[in-house]
Amino acid sequence: MSCPLSVVVPSHNRPDLLHNCLSSITRHCPPNTQWLVVDDASPRAGVQATAARFPGVQVVRREIRGGFCAAVNTGIRASCGDVVQVLNDDTEVTAGFAEPVLRRFSDPRVVAVTPLVLKGERIDSTGDVYYPAGFARKRGHDEPLRSEHLRPGRVFGASGSASFYRRSTLLACGGFAEELHAYFDDVDLSFRLNRQGMVWYEPQSRVYHRVSSSYGTASGELLALQSRNEELVFWRNLPLLQLLLWLPAHVAAVGLKGLLRLREGRLLPFLRGRVAAWSSAADVMRYRNCYTKNRENW
Repeated sequence: MSCPLSVVVPSHNRPDLLHNCLSSITRHCPPNTQWLVVDDASPRAGVQATAARFPGVQVVRREIRGGFCAAVNTGIRASCGDVVQVLNDDTEVTAGFAEPVLRRFSDPRVVAVTPLVLKGERIDSTGDVYYPAGFARKRGHDEPLRSEHLRPGRVFGASGSASFYRRSTLLACGGFAEELHAYFDDVDLSFRLNRQGMVWYEPQSRVYHRVSSSYGTASGELLALQSRNEELVFWRNLPLLQLLLWLPAHVAAVGLKGLLRLREGRLLPFLRGRVAAWSSAADVMRYRNCYTKNRENW
């Protein structure tokens, strides 16, 4: 049985943050909203105990931890909403967060909507931008909120921390890439979504994000994962002609980033991530054959 909106919240062993997230949904979600908490194999019962305090919340437990992307896909498959919102457990929604977004989906060309994501008094994201030299950035990141940030419009990418997706399109284009685990997964997905329709920015929908909470500080393993995924997104998604055209700029950008990591004393995990991406050439080719046909529209 379908419903207008499903909210999927993946969580791993962070009951306090989850409680704040679910409390905000309780206060502000529209009627007939399905809530799903995906417990990504938390070692203790805190996630399920927290979710049980909120009537109507469905809990789906994964017995083996798969990471953000796998947990999200588990929730999407279990959802019934025509539209699915993916919320980090360190986010909090605000009044009216859903209604303007659902109106946007009345346009059949819209496949995803990204809200105004705030961190305190400053912006975390108004959507993603991708540069064909091989790197992405959050629109408006760390800027104070100004009038130009209040204009809705088409964007390249939807932030994975709080965005809304047309469920049928999300399933058709493969969902979140579980092999990426986390980081740049939303950018990777946005390439596929743009081939299906429009990604839209809706500033009337606002979500607060405790950015540093998601994966903690930038450890060596985390930096290696980020480096690997950034490289994979470039090779997996750019059309062949653009890939060849932008390859020199990409090599230069990777070199500059390497110099920055050298100055920070973190060159080894950066290189480890790049090498891991380059060693995945066969997987990249399989992905391109599967997903990057007719890929001019991005």
